[in-house]
Amino acid sequence: MAVAVRGSRGGGSGLGGFSLRSFFSYRVFVSAMFSLLFIATLSVLLTTNPSTSHHDSTLPTTGNAYVHRTFLALKSDPLKTRLDLIYKQASDHVTLVNAYAAYARKLKLEISRQMRMFDDLARNFSDLQMKPTYRASLFDSEGPVDEDVLRQFEKEVKDKVKIARLMIAEAKENYDNQLKIQKLKDTIFAVNELLIKAKKNGAFASLISAKSIPKSLHCLAMRLVEERISHPEKYRDEDPKPEFEDPSLYHYAIFSDNVIAVSVVVRSVVKNAQEPWKHVFHVVTDRMNLAAMKVWFKMRPVEGGAHVEVKAVEDYTFLNSSYVPVLRQLESAKLQNFYFQNQAENATKDAHNMKFRNPKYLSMLNHLRFYLPEMYPKLHKILFLDDDVVVQKDLTGLWKIDLDGKVNGAVETCFGSFHRYAQYLNFSHPLIRERFNPKACAWAYGMNIFDLDAWRREKCTERYHYWQNLNEERALWKLGTLPPGLITFYSTTKSVDKSWHVLGLGYNPSIGMDEINNAAVIHYNGNMKPWLDIAMNQYKNLWTKYVDNDMEFVQMCNFGL
Repeated sequence: MAVAVRGSRGGGSGLGGFSLRSFFSYRVFVSAMFSLLFIATLSVLLTTNPSTSHHDSTLPTTGNAYVHRTFLALKSDPLKTRLDLIYKQASDHVTLVNAYAAYARKLKLEISRQMRMFDDLARNFSDLQMKPTYRASLFDSEGPVDEDVLRQFEKEVKDKVKIARLMIAEAKENYDNQLKIQKLKDTIFAVNELLIKAKKNGAFASLISAKSIPKSLHCLAMRLVEERISHPEKYRDEDPKPEFEDPSLYHYAIFSDNVIAVSVVVRSVVKNAQEPWKHVFHVVTDRMNLAAMKVWFKMRPVEGGAHVEVKAVEDYTFLNSSYVPVLRQLESAKLQNFYFQNQAENATKDAHNMKFRNPKYLSMLNHLRFYLPEMYPKLHKILFLDDDVVVQKDLTGLWKIDLDGKVNGAVETCFGSFHRYAQYLNFSHPLIRERFNPKACAWAYGMNIFDLDAWRREKCTERYHYWQNLNEERALWKLGTLPPGLITFYSTTKSVDKSWHVLGLGYNPSIGMDEINNAAVIHYNGNMKPWLDIAMNQYKNLWTKYVDNDMEFVQMCNFGL
């Protein structure tokens, strides 16, 4: 039994001893392998240059590069890393300060004090690292960084960074707004240039549209002339009627080359007259349109027994260049060059004075209004009407207005500072400045009652000739008839009630219908004449309702469509 027991323990001890030996052998093996790996790694590291500083930027890119960088980081001075971070922070703020200083110079702001502060701050950042103490201890030294010096350097950098941030925060909004304002100004300037160019081109196109002869008007004139040629016996000239010189009747002067426009004026007067047989119309046109005008009133006699006299400018033989300054000036080469040489180019260059290049100013029809007493020597009063008016009420009341010895009865057009003499005459010229008041109120041509006796007494035609001769070089006023009219009838014009004459239907879309319906005469002054396609639709029917649409030639030429 005893033998058995020992044998059993011996067997057990053998198995247990084998397991322990195996375990300890495994541990020894693993320890040996780690030791070998550590020795190998250490040998590799020791074979490299141990004196490589942290400023060396040439690091291995293969093999044990990561281990190399890690080892260098462990060896490097942490104060130098801190120095690098401080230096980078200072450099970033110097860049920012220089950027805002550049913005200030670009915007040309009147903030020289701030610009000097930015420049000084940038210079201080640069000068800081150049201080001998910092340069010797922090930047040029190969040895360890002096922590006290670094701390002082860091304090100064942070103080300047704080100042830089305060300045930038203060200036940022201002600079950003100034940049936006400058960009907006540039945009506005560019758009304004385009707008000015578009206005000039538009005004010139409008002028062409307004002064070109519409196809329908040309057609009507040609049809009337053809009728005259086809039936000469029906349109023989008749002897003047005694009514043409009867001063007890109501006389009108209409000067135009537009057949349909004259017919509308005459037709509207007659239809609203209480005694149409007492009204006499003196129509004067040019020689080219004389036949058409005569045929019209022969084919379409005026209703109610009214009388119409049609004559040409050439019938008034006293109107020649030796007597009329305008005719003499129109023959000059300078004035012809003003109109006919480079007209399109000159018009688009000078949009403000473009209207004065209107060809109507070359026509004597436009200047006949200054010779009414000589054209109608036996009359005492005459009502001048433009061809672009429509009469809506009986006008006989105009002959009953007491003009108080004045020559001209007209509606004044001034309001506020607008339509004063200063807008029509050149008050920089000494003659104008001495004789006229720049604040005097202007009045309107288009419906004017003239006292011809007072005209003759005041010698208004001679006065007109005097000033027209002085204006040969257009130094006193631009072309046109209103400026010389304002001069000729200065202090001899009587203001009449505005309801007699409402203007602006050829350019102003804002005239109220109550004002229009109250008016005795409405005037389509402006480019948008009612017989043109560019007429304003809200006013056009006030004119078209007086067009004689029953006339066969009107229908053939598509008037009223």
